[in-house]
Amino acid sequence: MAELLKLDIDVPARLAGHRLDQAAAELIPDYSRARLQSWIKGGQLTVDGNTAKPKDKLFGGERLRLRAELEPQGEWRPQALDLQVVFEDDSLLVINKPAGLVVHPAAGNPDGTLLNGLLHYCPALERVPRAGIVHRLDKDTSGLMVVAKTLPAQTSLVQQLKARTVSRQYDALAQGAISGGGTVDAPIGRHRQNRLKMAVLDFGGKEAITHYRVRERFRTHTLLRCALATGRTHQIRVHMAYIRHPLVGDPLYGGRPRLPPEASPELARALQQFPRQALHAAELCLRHPRSDEEMRWRAPIPADMLRLLELLREDAGTASAADGIGI
Repeated sequence: MAELLKLDIDVPARLAGHRLDQAAAELIPDYSRARLQSWIKGGQLTVDGNTAKPKDKLFGGERLRLRAELEPQGEWRPQALDLQVVFEDDSLLVINKPAGLVVHPAAGNPDGTLLNGLLHYCPALERVPRAGIVHRLDKDTSGLMVVAKTLPAQTSLVQQLKARTVSRQYDALAQGAISGGGTVDAPIGRHRQNRLKMAVLDFGGKEAITHYRVRERFRTHTLLRCALATGRTHQIRVHMAYIRHPLVGDPLYGGRPRLPPEASPELARALQQFPRQALHAAELCLRHPRSDEEMRWRAPIPADMLRLLELLREDAGTASAADGIGI
């Protein structure tokens, strides 16, 4: 059922000479410029009761009248999924997404996605574009995602993402011994030959910046904490492969598994058969769309990555003990 949005606002004198869409964006900041323009063109947002064009100039003193129905935004069907809700209020949902769950329906995954589960969990999300999803995680990346429950919340989150004020930090298990933290500043675009992959490009890529620091070192692997300054597709995976430290289990960028010398059969098997990229969205920080309060959430490393880390710690301890005996 559509929700009717009603709003009446007088244009202040200070906005005299402004375009209608510019003035509307300032006076009705809870909705995006594109949405306001569509309402103007559709006659839902009028000036003194008359239809107008987005570029029409205002004199000040006019009455803007908004009467818009928030219609369902897609034809996806709700499906009951076991969602791990970390936080919820009237504006936001924060989900701890498991590995293996696709975020949005596509040709190869028409249903059974996070979006389908969100529509079942919160039917009102049918009136928000993409069911409130404002950023994505790869299918086999686990961890935190924020979902907007209202159009104003979506507008706020999109603006924060564009302004790069949303903090997203990931735990990543990389191949190779990394001595210290650093930054990868290398543009990313679609791979020239393999269209399923992304790549660092000398020309035509979009700005991409990843900061990383070492959390824990093992003999031939390193647990990293990565922070995104930008949000390109596969960014951490591409950047770590670019510096020759691809993520464990990454089917696109990982290459052959690297095994510690004389690794136990259990560790060798775990590294060779790890079924996904070892990447987890561990921390999310943003400003609440309504209160402007800074909010932060954390999600612990999931069981599959935790077990692999335990085996790597055992391997490092065994190697250290053996080295000690030989002194």
